[in-house]
Amino acid sequence: EMCQTTRLATVVVVGGGGREHALAVALAKSPRVGRVLVAPGNGGTATAENPKIVHTGVAQDNDSIHQLVRDGYKPANVGPLNTEKDLVVVGPEAPLVDGIVDFLAVKIPKLRVFGPSKEASILEASKAFTKDFLAQHSIPTAAYKTFTDSAAALAYVRSLPPDHRVVVKASGLAAGKGVLLPATSEATVAAVREIMDDRSFGAAGDECVVETLLTGPEASCLAFCDGKTAVLMPPAQDHKRALDGDEGLNTGGMGAYCPASCVGFQLFQEIEKMCQTTVEKMAERGTPYVGVLYAGMMLDPLRGPQVLEFNCRFGDPETQVLLPLLDSDLYQIMSDCCDGNLDPAAIRFRDDAAAATVVCAARGYPASYPKGMAVQGLPAVAKRPGATAYHAGTRADGKVLRCSGGRVLAITGVGEDLAQALSTAYEAVNELSFVDDDNNRQMHFRTDIAQKAVRRSIKIGVMGSTRGTALKPVIDAIAQNTLQAEIVAVLSNRSDAPILDKGKALGPSVLTRFVSSKNLSRHQYDAECTSILEEAGAELILLVGYMRILSPAFTRHWKGRCLNVHPSLLPKYAGGMDLEVHQAVLDAKETHTGCTIHEVTEEVDGGPIVLQKKKVNV
Repeated sequence: EMCQTTRLATVVVVGGGGREHALAVALAKSPRVGRVLVAPGNGGTATAENPKIVHTGVAQDNDSIHQLVRDGYKPANVGPLNTEKDLVVVGPEAPLVDGIVDFLAVKIPKLRVFGPSKEASILEASKAFTKDFLAQHSIPTAAYKTFTDSAAALAYVRSLPPDHRVVVKASGLAAGKGVLLPATSEATVAAVREIMDDRSFGAAGDECVVETLLTGPEASCLAFCDGKTAVLMPPAQDHKRALDGDEGLNTGGMGAYCPASCVGFQLFQEIEKMCQTTVEKMAERGTPYVGVLYAGMMLDPLRGPQVLEFNCRFGDPETQVLLPLLDSDLYQIMSDCCDGNLDPAAIRFRDDAAAATVVCAARGYPASYPKGMAVQGLPAVAKRPGATAYHAGTRADGKVLRCSGGRVLAITGVGEDLAQALSTAYEAVNELSFVDDDNNRQMHFRTDIAQKAVRRSIKIGVMGSTRGTALKPVIDAIAQNTLQAEIVAVLSNRSDAPILDKGKALGPSVLTRFVSSKNLSRHQYDAECTSILEEAGAELILLVGYMRILSPAFTRHWKGRCLNVHPSLLPKYAGGMDLEVHQAVLDAKETHTGCTIHEVTEEVDGGPIVLQKKKVNV
């Protein structure tokens, strides 16, 4: 045995799901960590080939965890935890809301425990508190009202116009199931009764939140927090519905992927600022927030990013796609959070890879489902490069691994891009089966995880100086889903250009900006525009009535990714702009004219022609 002062750290992971298995795997990668004790753990931790991971079977209640920390785990020859380097990481929300952090702080002062206190966990424990907190600190969220009296709640929803759709939520913890989305006025009344009168979610429904329904893509945005600073991780998206096409019942999550392309640079900064404000304001009220802050975001196209809810822990299955991309030492990050010394520069995620996870569930989940099936095919999964099986509802039965829950496994694939990550994950999933005693296969999984993202929209940056008339058909085609694209930025060299109004009309998610050329050379101006466009995530540049000649550096940088709409049938009348081209056509007594879309090169209007339309009899 090494002496106490030089031994590696012991980490206790509290919980027994797929999230906790992923946490254990990531923590075990740290060269500073000697053993990772998982309490209680699951079949994956019980059969882990990594000798650092120790399955304890210890319950996750406060007293049991305290005993494990105080006495160590003798079957694996692990001694008591000390306060110099050891760490407790709490996975699920229930122990946090029950005050495990506060309990251990009293029993073993100065022991590092990664997770928020009971008072800080109120951000998840009470949706009503969180809505009031968000409103008080001007953090964007849907309009809402809270009720502790069902008669008052019913009177309110009955007073709403028939076309005003709302979401009805049980304020307390309801295992992720206390959110109802009624489609009619009658269904809204029924939802309030289900929560408050029928008490379908128990005490969680003693208080009810009714809020305006928001629309748009959702994103899971998780931040490491040290009580003062929030550092956002790459955005992820999960899939809650049980069946393909987002059909079926709500679940704990059937899959996820990361990074989520719907959160561009500007949105990322806005969301990180919201998390930072939350941490600062929680500190001001005397309840500093340490751990992971999970912001469930709605990217409303009209209102911008809105906070749907806060969770006080890692998400599941988001953890299974975030941690495989983490390029830093998770143990060190968590220790720094506990010490109040989080360094944003020390948190690095891979920017050359993507991850996708597919949840393999028991057939019938989330309704009634069988248990006890034998899990077959895991050795084949282990042999697949880039694939990892994270266990959730599994248990070891001698040499056989059996299903013990609804969500059984999360199979994660990592690849150079999302398509490769998905291919890796699904090829591994196809190796698996859950077989019951009658030799029936009882595994269910969604086949469309991240398919919308794979068929994602190309991100367009627009530069224009005039009315932007040629932009309208693009906007209309996007709105009608006939063009798989998204406008992310509209720039102009003129502050009064009407094209800026078109950009603003697209909503706050579109970066719309006048870029002044004062005191800038052509090269400097174009470099500034490139910086703004890349910040917005633009992949293709569209010039619409742009009245500037671009620098060679700009055209080289955007080679093959910059298109111009020219108001003539090139190569005729090249080099002219807007109305002067039309006048030249008239002066030449042309019989036909039209427009040309061409790639932009250093030769003005001389790039390859992409599309040409002969339109007008002059």
